[in-house]
Amino acid sequence: MVSRTPKDLAERMSARGKAGDGFRRQTFALPRAEARERARAIFKRYPKQAYMTEVESWRDLGDDWIEFTVKHLPSAD
Repeated sequence: MVSRTPKDLAERMSARGKAGDGFRRQTFALPRAEARERARAIFKRYPKQAYMTEVESWRDLGDDWIEFTVKHLPSAD
């Protein structure tokens, strides 16, 4: 049986990505401090100028947890 909560739907949709736009997406749900560290690590590995990296969406899940999706190009070539 498929779970039908909004979070489950969002996770399934983000896992699909947007076909044909060339970006890779990753979605995380982490405590605020860990979310900040993870985003910084991604921007360090995939610099915005070369990979067009950006936080595509984010939301506060409550209890100091953040869910966010980062997108970037797979290659800087």
